[in-house]
Amino acid sequence: MDPVTVFLIATLMMLANGGVLGLMHKDLPQALQPAAVSWRIATLLIAGGCVLFTVQRLLPPGFILPLANGLIMLGFSGYWRSLRQFYGLPDRWWLLLPFFIATLGIYWFSAVHPDTGARILFVSVAWSFIMLACVRILLAQSSRDVAISRRVMAGIFIAVTIFTLLRAIYFIFIGIHPDFSVTDSASWVNVVTPMIAAALPVIGTTAFLLMCSERIRRQWERAASTDYLTGLANRRTLADAGEKRFAENKGMAVAIIDIDHFKSINDRFGHDIGDVALKHVAASLEAACREAELPARQGGEEFVVLFNGVDADGAHAAGERLRLAVAAKPFVAGELNLPVTVSIGVAVQSETDRNFDDVLRRADEALYAAKSGGRNRVEVAAVTVADTAVADMA
Repeated sequence: MDPVTVFLIATLMMLANGGVLGLMHKDLPQALQPAAVSWRIATLLIAGGCVLFTVQRLLPPGFILPLANGLIMLGFSGYWRSLRQFYGLPDRWWLLLPFFIATLGIYWFSAVHPDTGARILFVSVAWSFIMLACVRILLAQSSRDVAISRRVMAGIFIAVTIFTLLRAIYFIFIGIHPDFSVTDSASWVNVVTPMIAAALPVIGTTAFLLMCSERIRRQWERAASTDYLTGLANRRTLADAGEKRFAENKGMAVAIIDIDHFKSINDRFGHDIGDVALKHVAASLEAACREAELPARQGGEEFVVLFNGVDADGAHAAGERLRLAVAAKPFVAGELNLPVTVSIGVAVQSETDRNFDDVLRRADEALYAAKSGGRNRVEVAAVTVADTAVADMA
């Protein structure tokens, strides 16, 4: 198969993939749409550059070579921008610098001072720089994005970079005729080049769609496991985590936290302000929790925090830490500045508890005692004789 045919087939595949991405655009979340647009435009630019390479013998080299290479270079820059948008990185004007510098260099070595070897080296270095910049972004996300598609995407960029540099070394080593053309079938490298060049627009687009799909799946999982208002774990997640920690029996404790006089905030200032107050308390609790502690919203103005590896004294100290964290930050909304306090009931897992719900029940009883005792305080539940009797009857 001659290089021109390979270029045309690769172009058709790029256009097909770009079309699929375009059809799926509206189905993507709004946050992913800018990255998808940039990726699609980049793919179409690379396809345009490949088409120009097939007709390069029909036009002056000083015109067609900078234009064809420039479109492909701009396409690679578009992939760079798309990945930055995908991971929430800001747009920067210098993303286009490699494109401008490389295009001017190609023009110089094709029209002003023709030098095929220097032109190929110039293009190869510029392409490699952009692709390695993409690899750097992908690898930097390893801690927050464990998707296989991200690693596949990084592998594609690395493979294309290695081929690009080896291709440049090969041509420089064997020497290049001044009339060299990428559509010349005399060199096997020219047949392979469009195949490798199509890897990013074709396989890369598939990997990009998989990255989008994985992001959407994680968002749905997060939505199913978190409280819509505060962003803390919801009741379902709390129950699952509580049962798991109860089964591990490693000194689990539960704190039930209730905002003092919350009803008066809703009655005086409205439910919108009440919602802001809930988010304020949730943020204070989350900031005060340590790594192994799980804060959750039970419902209404009630929150729950799970502790591990604590006894009664440690649970009381942990509850005090949470209480003081909330009391230290007044609730501010516009001109409104209100002190907010919480009452906390804590229960430590004991041998009398049959399940996680038993620990929750005792923590709730301790919370009632804290509210009855004047609010803005922490009470720890004790294991009573009644508890033991219930456990023996079970």
